[in-house]
Amino acid sequence: MVTGATRGIGKATAVALAAAGWDVAVTGRTLQAGEGRADSDTGGGRPLPGSLEETAALIREEGGDALTLVADLHDHAALRAAVSHLVAEWGGIDLLVNNAVDTGPGSMVSIMELTVGQLEAKLAANVVAQFVLVQAVLPGMLERGGGTIIDVTSHTATADPTAPVGQGGWGLAYAASKAAFHRFSPLLAVEMGGQGIRSFNVDPGYVETERQQLNAGALGLSGRYTGAPPSVPAAAIAWLAEHPDEFANGATVRAQKLALTHGLHPDWRTPP
Repeated sequence: MVTGATRGIGKATAVALAAAGWDVAVTGRTLQAGEGRADSDTGGGRPLPGSLEETAALIREEGGDALTLVADLHDHAALRAAVSHLVAEWGGIDLLVNNAVDTGPGSMVSIMELTVGQLEAKLAANVVAQFVLVQAVLPGMLERGGGTIIDVTSHTATADPTAPVGQGGWGLAYAASKAAFHRFSPLLAVEMGGQGIRSFNVDPGYVETERQQLNAGALGLSGRYTGAPPSVPAAAIAWLAEHPDEFANGATVRAQKLALTHGLHPDWRTPP
């Protein structure tokens, strides 16, 4: 099960897992092509490419079975229903990739401009929603003897920005929510590692997703970082899902470093 798989890292991860032999259920808000809109601070409601149906088609092209599950991170009932539907259809979940994030306003605004409502929305969708999903999948994983949970966190969870928002930095609400989420995997490993649960953080690094390309200029990020395509963290996640014993349970895996050191993806970096 890969959340936030309509586009970006989630979509690429779903396809990479299918290529590795997995059947993949995908969640997101956009079911059909043309429905996606950029709802971020600078998105302006502009159209975004990608849909669950398109991702599912790519999964099937790679030979995997696909299941589309419409769910919003702010709707806990929909998240639990998605897990229940998947279990009813396929019998269980071996791997959860917690990738989806709240894309609405508040991620890239200054502290004085950030509202309490925006901060609460980020924490609800980037921390509480993932907790809901983890709690929903764990009973089945434990009953089946184990499972793997991969949390796509962020460099912002552990690093300080080198500049303010709008000048290459990032907002407090996004960073704070990702920092809280970053603590899930190590604690899961400590509490449930003895029962067959493996959990990892994946730091994707700066990634040129469709949404990022649309908004980078307005956010002051253009030209400041060398971005990787979504296929880079996707390759790292698919490899980790196949080789979970290569890292200590609860570890944080740097996706771009893993892709380079293990030759999982052609080098995307601009030569100096």
